[in-house]
Amino acid sequence: MNLKVLLPFGIFADKAEVLRIVAETHDGSFGILPNRLDCVTALAPGILTYETAADGEVFVAVDEGVLVKTGPDVQVSVRRALTGASLDQLRESVEKEFLTIDDEERSVRKLMAKLETGFISRLATFHHE
Repeated sequence: MNLKVLLPFGIFADKAEVLRIVAETHDGSFGILPNRLDCVTALAPGILTYETAADGEVFVAVDEGVLVKTGPDVQVSVRRALTGASLDQLRESVEKEFLTIDDEERSVRKLMAKLETGFISRLATFHHE
């Protein structure tokens, strides 16, 4: 199989000759082997595991996204992804990277709420004049 992990700004991973893939959905984990029927599924945040003869088993932490299998091609589209040599290393990376981004997103959301409130109050004042 061919595996592509896509991010909003580019390609995170592009692997050929993938032997198996294990992904997590909101209903649980499921595996994909080369002869599996085509499918589309929503992914839950978690660990995507794939195996190649050259790299062995590789773990990728992914955010919510979509997995699409068509023929020998599997495409995974997610907002964020990180890879690690071991699950312990991956856990540390996820805690640092994803939690930092979550704090930044909260700050941006607060700022946007303030801007929207200011815009609405100015619009209401303008409408009454």
